[in-house]
Amino acid sequence: MAVLSIQSHVVFGYAGNTAAVFPLQRLGREVWAINTVEFSNHTGYGSWKGKILGAELAAELVTGLEERNALNRCESVLSGYLGDASVAMAIADAVKKVRSQSPNALYTCDPVMGDVGRGFYVKPDIPDIFKKELIPLADIVTPNQFELEAITGMNTQNLSDALKAIKIMHEMGPSIILVTSYKEKDGELSMIASASDKKEIYKITTPELPLGKGVAGTGDMTTAVFLSRYLETKDLKKTLELCTASVFGILDASFKAADKNDKLIELKIIDTQHELVSPSNLFKAEKITE
Repeated sequence: MAVLSIQSHVVFGYAGNTAAVFPLQRLGREVWAINTVEFSNHTGYGSWKGKILGAELAAELVTGLEERNALNRCESVLSGYLGDASVAMAIADAVKKVRSQSPNALYTCDPVMGDVGRGFYVKPDIPDIFKKELIPLADIVTPNQFELEAITGMNTQNLSDALKAIKIMHEMGPSIILVTSYKEKDGELSMIASASDKKEIYKITTPELPLGKGVAGTGDMTTAVFLSRYLETKDLKKTLELCTASVFGILDASFKAADKNDKLIELKIIDTQHELVSPSNLFKAEKITE
């Protein structure tokens, strides 16, 4: 079985498929990667080379997989950054084609739009595309706190409001929501995983690492690890604990290994790949109620 991952790609550093494919493979998943953009580096550097590859190529590649009778081997479609709104339509078509051949396949949507402190970094029409087209199709959605607020229109400075926002997103269609980074107070960061049956809502908290403006690709990597562990366990609490431990371990090592003169920190996924399989940290998820 395989994951069809439709995301951006960078040559240098980690973002999109560059941050997602290896973690999936290291955790035992076959990955079919379709790149929506091909950039020299992620846009956080302020300048880059390359181009948007667009919807036509993505659709053509999915058709090629269909012609190989491969789609019945797909257990999940995974999507992230959209260089152009038209790519969303190609992703939606891919999800429908996969589900026609593999009815139990999941669609995992990382609604990449922006982040706290940085704001939006996508084209103005992208948020609406996520809300109207992709999130309603998805089984799993993995927003960060900024994206949760942007999609639902809710301010989530306290946990009660965050849970209300998660409920709004569930009502849009997804059965599982993972808020990949939620800050309730200084010094701590949480992930929140919620199932639409309201019987399973978990929060897990780690120390907040001094990462400045953050590390590009963290959300892409987190989504990939969460998806792989959920496909493996089908257990939301266990998935959240394993995912959090791996992500924290990689981020902690990336920070410690970074040149402090560099303005941006890159993920050290290859150097710390053991954290994907056997995390060195252990964090316990807490069950919460609305």
